[in-house]
Amino acid sequence: MAFDAFALVLAMLVLGYLFQRLRALPDNAAQTLNLVVLYVCLPAAVLRYAPRLQLEPALLGVAAVPWLLLGATVLLVGALARLLKLRRDEQAVLLLTVALGNTSFLGYPLTRALIGEHALPYAVVYDQFGAFLILSTFGLWVLARYGGDARPGPRDMLRRVLRFPPLWALLIGFGVMPAEPPGWIAGGLQRLSDALLPLAMLTIGLSVKLTLPREELKPLAAGLALKLALMPALAWLLLPWLGLHGEAARTVVLESAMPSMVTAGALAIAYNLAPRLTAAMVGYGLLLSLLTLPLWAGVGTG
Repeated sequence: MAFDAFALVLAMLVLGYLFQRLRALPDNAAQTLNLVVLYVCLPAAVLRYAPRLQLEPALLGVAAVPWLLLGATVLLVGALARLLKLRRDEQAVLLLTVALGNTSFLGYPLTRALIGEHALPYAVVYDQFGAFLILSTFGLWVLARYGGDARPGPRDMLRRVLRFPPLWALLIGFGVMPAEPPGWIAGGLQRLSDALLPLAMLTIGLSVKLTLPREELKPLAAGLALKLALMPALAWLLLPWLGLHGEAARTVVLESAMPSMVTAGALAIAYNLAPRLTAAMVGYGLLLSLLTLPLWAGVGTG
């Protein structure tokens, strides 16, 4: 099952990149597909898995890990900025791309492939109460501070959060959605959520740039090391302190090892924050993660 998932990831990534190079699709194809994933496939996946969550102390630990790793990211990136004499825009890119991982587009299907179906609710908690809220708060703050835009106020942040479709799906999933819905609803949600991985990878392939910027090699190497190696290692160290074990522990480590969030990279590029470094963090991080993720998937057992 894991091999099938990785084969699909590579195939759709290569196909999207070929479409990009050949200009086979309209220029806005990536944005359109991303909206389909965001407004249709991702909410369907949340609705499919969120009702299965059982309220237990472990969920608080799962939700706490991405926030604890955010604190570590701020400290480590700040130290790297001084050590490597990073520009402000390079520091902002590392803050965004190290703190935020691809915990939904890649995280959901690869959690199912590498750990199992029953681990998906933990991935939903990690993503929705961690990555999503971090993007909607800390991410907006980084863009405002380093992108030269006016700092968003609490009302603007709240409005952006409430306009995010997966959040409403999560609230419905927790509130009124039964764990075992009628067959026609369950079947529809399954088909829509199964389209998440191929469409997301096609979107990434259409968007990613693999040109390596020589002058930004040091921040790129440092950022990839933090995102793909140090963050999951720190997550693993946190497991006993948070009382996490079994599938919850394995899911936390795997989600923390996900490559940089494509949405965070797109926002950084939109704000003209070191676009080449941003694209390299997303592109090379995705490719390298195909080697590192299977290794981290086994961590946290026992």
